[in-house]
Formats: sequence, structure tokens, C-alpha cells
Amino acid sequence: MPFFSVIIPLYNKESFIEDTIKSVLKQTFTDFELIIVNDGSIDQSAEKAQAFTDSRIRYFSKTNEGVSVARNFGIDIAQADYISFLDADDYWYPDFLATMKNNISAFPGHRVFSAAIEIETALNTFPAQYTIPKTTECIEVDFFEASSKECVIWTSCAVFHKSVFEKAGRFDPKLKSVQDTDLWIRIGLLYPVIFCWKILARYVFDAGSLSKESKYITEKLHFEDFAAAEKSHSGLKKFLDLNRYSLAIKSKLKGDMMEFKSFADDIDRNGLPLKKRILLSLPGFLLKKLILLQVYLADKGLGSSVFK
Repeated sequence: MPFFSVIIPLYNKESFIEDTIKSVLKQTFTDFELIIVNDGSIDQSAEKAQAFTDSRIRYFSKTNEGVSVARNFGIDIAQADYISFLDADDYWYPDFLATMKNNISAFPGHRVFSAAIEIETALNTFPAQYTIPKTTECIEVDFFEASSKECVIWTSCAVFHKSVFEKAGRFDPKLKSVQDTDLWIRIGLLYPVIFCWKILARYVFDAGSLSKESKYITEKLHFEDFAAAEKSHSGLKKFLDLNRYSLAIKSKLKGDMMEFKSFADDIDRNGLPLKKRILLSLPGFLLKKLILLQVYLADKGLGSSVFK
């Protein structure tokens, strides 16, 4: 039985999938299986993935049902006790699995492990900015307290013991754009996270994602699922309000003021930084100008600092 099961959900990523697979096969820790789940790709993704002949690769093809179903399928068939996901357009540095293996050994009894990432834009590459105090190379953190800026769990840079999915559940197929966040909340309510400051993976920043994702506003988090928990968990309340804030901003950009109000009214504004309170009050045309500034700052290596 391998030590790690690596799951890559694949849908129309012909320009990236070869580099992504190579980044797994180049790992210095080699005791893993690589599960590739082709989720009904209609480009050349399948052909490029199947061209690899490494015996550790298990390739599956299914009809398109979305990334959550593909990831859950991978969890079902995973042979290892420790599971990691890698999106088909991201990649790992060669010591990703070795570092995670060392952290698993160094923190026995823990079930959730993550690490820092870097972000690649059209003009620059820079480390993600976290709100965690850097005291040691690896630290145990509360998911909600550690995720007020950059989320401390990023899908392509984390490892989970298989029992986590038995207790916290799996990716929700009904959600199209926030399925990761939904699961991290459920995991964060149950487990602390071992966070490593070493940059182990790279994410390619989509400068237009804030406006592009407006079509998924209706695919919001199921806030009602956490209504009882957030009343007694201040960290969860603050984290959910940050998500409500993001959806409120996107709703205003879309021009849907009724939707904006539905999100904004549930936010405890006293818990938001002054900048976010000001942004909520701005008209949509000013927010659109700030998006342009956001893109510029991101390309200069300052991250999406306008809205965070």
C-alpha cells in the first residue's frame, strides 16, 4: 500500500496537464500512487495524460460531473491513508511529498497538513501573504484564525488523513465555485491544521477571476448549514462574514442590489476591517475601477490587496 494517494481531477487542461503530472513524478519521496480522474475532457487532455507509463499512475475516465464528483471518486478508490489533491493546472516542487511525510512524522496524531504557496501572475511570481505569525517552520493553527487573508488550506498544497473525509464529509457536488471552502470549514470545525512555511506549490493567478466568477454567485456557500455553529464560534462567524463580504461585492459588481443586500445584512460589520466596510458602501462603478487596481497590484507582486 502506498503512503500517499495523489488525486488529479482532469477536465480540459491540455496545456497544463503534462507539467502537472511531471511535477508529481519528480517527487523525491516516491512511495505514492497517482490517481488521474478524467472528468469527460473534450480536448487532448486524456491523450496527454495517458502518454505517461509510470506504474504508479492509475487512470480513470468518466462522464463530466464536475470537480467535486471527480475528487470524491478519487477518495473512494484511494489505497493510501494520506490523500493529497493537485489541480491539473498547478504543480508541486520536488520536495512536496517528502516535506509532508516529515511533518506527518513530526506531528503524530494530527490529520490535516498544509504549506505555503506562491502565486504566479503575468508579470511576477510572489509568495502568498498569510496572517500566521512566523515563529517556527511548522506550526499548529486554527483554520479560521489563520485564514483571514490567504486561506491556510489550499487545495493543491495540503494532505489529509483518509479518516478526515469519513468524519467531515466530502466535496459537495452541488457547489460549483466554493466546494473547497465548504469542505475546509467542515474540516476546520473538527481539526487543527499543521501549517508549514516552506513554499511547496505554485498557483497561477487568474487576474480576471473576481469578475468572471460572478456567474457563480448563486452557487454560494450554504451558510444555513453553519448557522448554529457560527453563533457559538467567533472564528467561524468572522470567516463566514468574509465570504459574505466577497459575495456582496460580487453582487454589487453584477448590479444585483437585492442579492447584495441579502449578503451584506448578515455581516457583523464591526468585525470587518475599516477598508472592507468602506468598500461595501461604494457604488459599483468605483468597485470596477478598484478591480483594475487590484490586477495591477497583483502583477506587481502585492497580491489582491484591494479586496483583502
